[in-house]
Amino acid sequence: MPTFLPSSLFAAGNRIPAPVLLLLGMFSLQTGGALAVTLFGQVGALGVTWLRLSWAALILLLLSGPSLWRAVREATPRERASVVMLGTVSAGMMALYSEATARIDLGTATALEFLGPLVVAVLALRRRAELVWLLAAATGVLLLTRPWNGETDPVGILLGLTGATCVGLYIVLTQRVGGSFSAVHGLALAMTVAAGVTAPLGAPSVLAAPSWHILAATLGIAILFPVVPFLLEMVVLQRMNRTAYSTFVSLEPAVSLVMGMLIIAQTPLPMELVGMAAVVVAGIGAARGTARAHPYPRRTSGQRERRSADHVENAISVPRKRGSTTCDSSDPR
Repeated sequence: MPTFLPSSLFAAGNRIPAPVLLLLGMFSLQTGGALAVTLFGQVGALGVTWLRLSWAALILLLLSGPSLWRAVREATPRERASVVMLGTVSAGMMALYSEATARIDLGTATALEFLGPLVVAVLALRRRAELVWLLAAATGVLLLTRPWNGETDPVGILLGLTGATCVGLYIVLTQRVGGSFSAVHGLALAMTVAAGVTAPLGAPSVLAAPSWHILAATLGIAILFPVVPFLLEMVVLQRMNRTAYSTFVSLEPAVSLVMGMLIIAQTPLPMELVGMAAVVVAGIGAARGTARAHPYPRRTSGQRERRSADHVENAISVPRKRGSTTCDSSDPR
């Protein structure tokens, strides 16, 4: 169990079913994303993104404690470079997602970004039959964006698709960083780099009109996303296997659509609901396909305990959206 987290968090978490905790984390993440949209009119999407990343970095640096700097000193130059690359990709992922949600619906932007991990998961299976999930996802995205009617902002769609590329790169880099740093250390370092990368883009609009309200609001949003989802993930990954975890996380685009409806009044059309369902089904199908291709062997109780610890140590959740993804290439968050 990570020493930086209060034991009371794990004790409380163990009394709540893991799927419930995971859903709470997803709703927290998407609530943060929806609330961030409401601030774009004051300091811009990039200004909100920079503040959110900066607050998240500060919180996670405090949670990491002195052990973080020891880990950095002991890391090789290549390992440090991997963290810088991960932070840079994370910055792009967050900035592109924010700019996309400023132009298109939250649920649609999340579904577009979801294509990144979905493509990585399906291609990793190397079975032609699994390509049906990419076809289902592509169909869902077409129904969500409806490019034939010209109503959806093409720039927003392009930003969302570019963000999906960043998510795919993020998964690959997370696998590399997860082998060198613990979960919270990797996240804290990546967030610090991401905050630095987005500073030239977001800081000018914030500094031009400084506001205590904006600072307080973005602090709250940073707690909702990524801090709370990350901490909940730390608990969940000890109690839920990879397949179940990836299956539940596939619901995230739908959760995003719901929060967009509740918080910023983005009401989807029937065709968009069908498209969202297709994207979610594609994610679940890819997750189940991964389970069939890479099943966990049977283990003794001691080995299961070790696997649980490995899950936690390798799970680095970084905002993409949103967010946070893990090192599992089948997992979109």
